[in-house]
Amino acid sequence: YAIAQDAGFAINPLSVEGQMQGGASQGIGIALWEEMKYDEHGSLLNPNLLDYRLPTARDLPPIETIIVEVPSEEGPFGARIVGEPSIVAGAAAIGNAIDSAVGARLDEVPITPERLLRSMGKL
Repeated sequence: YAIAQDAGFAINPLSVEGQMQGGASQGIGIALWEEMKYDEHGSLLNPNLLDYRLPTARDLPPIETIIVEVPSEEGPFGARIVGEPSIVAGAAAIGNAIDSAVGARLDEVPITPERLLRSMGKL
């Protein structure tokens, strides 16, 4: 898994890498695990971190970060926001990889085995 981002001027490259990896981790979580589940009465079934699935370090692939530096005139010291933009690409990247691998286009997250099989016409 790789992510590239224009950080403007990376004041602290190690911190920028950590922010990018954290954002990528959140994007992967949204793509594969995170889902609020409700019963037929509208009550939340997974209201706490014991029941709401988040990825752990063991769930995540190695994440390569590529810091692009084009200083910004608007940001402090030429820096740009990092972290949050890394979240956005996760579901699209994983969804496109699945489509390339098995020919199944999904438009709903998280991408669960059930949703994948349904999109392949096998469920």
